[in-house]
Amino acid sequence: MSLSSRVNEKANLIWAIADKLTGVYKPHEYGEVILPLTVIRRFDCILADTKQAVLDTYEEYKNNVAMLEPILAEAAGHDFYNTSKYDFEKLLDDPDNIESNFRDYLNGFSQNVQDIILKFKFDNHITTMASKGILYMVLKEFTTEKANLHPDYVSNLEMGYIFEEIIRRFSEAHNEDAGQHYTPREVIQLMVNILFHDDTEALSGESVVRTVYDCACGTGGMLSVAEEYLYELNKSARIIPFGQEVNDQTFAICKADMLIKGHTADYVKNNNTLSDDQFQGQTFDYIISNPPFGREWKNEEAVVKEEAKLGFDGRFGPGLPSTADGQMLFLENAIKKMNPDGSRIAIIHNGSPLFTGDAGSGPSEIRRYIIENDLLEAIIALPNDIFYNTGIATYIWVLSNKKSGTTREGRVQLINANGLYEKRRKSLGNKRNDIPESAIAEITRVYGEFRESEISKIFDNKDFGYTKITIERPQLDADGEPVLKKGKPQADSKRRDTEIVPLKEDIETYFEREVLPYAPDAWIDRKKDKVGYEIPFTRYFYEYVAPRPADEIMAEIQELELDLEGALAEVFD
Repeated sequence: MSLSSRVNEKANLIWAIADKLTGVYKPHEYGEVILPLTVIRRFDCILADTKQAVLDTYEEYKNNVAMLEPILAEAAGHDFYNTSKYDFEKLLDDPDNIESNFRDYLNGFSQNVQDIILKFKFDNHITTMASKGILYMVLKEFTTEKANLHPDYVSNLEMGYIFEEIIRRFSEAHNEDAGQHYTPREVIQLMVNILFHDDTEALSGESVVRTVYDCACGTGGMLSVAEEYLYELNKSARIIPFGQEVNDQTFAICKADMLIKGHTADYVKNNNTLSDDQFQGQTFDYIISNPPFGREWKNEEAVVKEEAKLGFDGRFGPGLPSTADGQMLFLENAIKKMNPDGSRIAIIHNGSPLFTGDAGSGPSEIRRYIIENDLLEAIIALPNDIFYNTGIATYIWVLSNKKSGTTREGRVQLINANGLYEKRRKSLGNKRNDIPESAIAEITRVYGEFRESEISKIFDNKDFGYTKITIERPQLDADGEPVLKKGKPQADSKRRDTEIVPLKEDIETYFEREVLPYAPDAWIDRKKDKVGYEIPFTRYFYEYVAPRPADEIMAEIQELELDLEGALAEVFD
């Protein structure tokens, strides 16, 4: 059975437990119970093999508080443990006291697990299920074979997928934005391929340790795939994941996943990245993220603008985008966290950051900073309809501060992978297409070869820049003569115009060719020059399609009219 089939089968079985919630909970509320219980059950299964050793150790050392935590963790064989005499199976031995015993069991977990359970806001659900008489039945369902989550039966990789699949189903039932927490794995795989590209030699040595950071980590899917990639490349290598997530529920799952895998769970932080940076001053080797786009940041506006006053000592020195869309703030955050010794970023955006904003505006200044500092390696246009929550155009921005001395220095690659997809047999929300393995390999190859082709174009950094110049015309008096002041013509604001001059073109030459022949009295006010940057991606890949012949179109219209007449005749007859 394939990995995908195993994950779907297990997720189906676990989700079926929700049948026991019918009547007490509405369908869109099922996930609030199923998700935390799935996490707790996973911990329960992991600790089963060392449960008695932990209980024995606890009895021996329970009065030695200072030493207790590390000793119990060592006995458990993990960074977490449970000192309650109960586990899921033993809870079923005393149905009459199921609520108090279950709370005793939860309180027996180490503090790091209790912190995770707290984020699920699960306590009220225990009370509700107990009062409605379903707590025992639900816990019993989690002890059956369909809820066997022991690592010998369900790997860490599969468990991560199961968490995400349950979240997706819960979000769909809630009519919620599933894509906020869930990036399709094929997209993550492509991003990770790009992220680690060219680093194979550096990552293949002994005792390799690298850091990876996700500023909107959701359930940690991107961090997990990055870890899997590096492990396959070099089993002695170690990657240290860092992440921040604003949603309590997905944060709890991400932290649980990291704890289960033996990572330092404290490196996964809660709260809003834009207004409460939990990794201030830290830098990372790799940065990968799918931050929210098209979402306003008015709630964070005061804090962000205060940090922006710090200039480049803060994260938002290049500029601020419109408060209607905060995705470029996440981009600036990522850039600020690049390791000065060499980092690469892979981050997803919609089309807006490519072109929104006039010369001198926040978005244009952010693009200017990125391009003039030679940070932009590539932008990859993804197929439409591959995300669960949107069908619009999306792009992977690839940035690096190690282009110097390479063939990419001073240049940017645009890859149009919009047509590299296959249709799904069944849609999942807005996800109607998948990027198959062959397409992932093709896009990775095109990126790595860094050559022009039908889907790859390479530009100089300056190709994206322009100067917006202000063209002035003189005020005219009643006789049509220029109004002079101290011998100089006075500008007429009503006759003012602007021109866009590519950075590679001389402004005076452009002016003489494009303006003076049509306005001999015009001049440029060079004090008003503004440099701007935009990346008109679709224009570079536009292919002209000749219009259909007029007689062919007319024949089609006449045919449609005849069909319409026949339909109307049937109705009125």
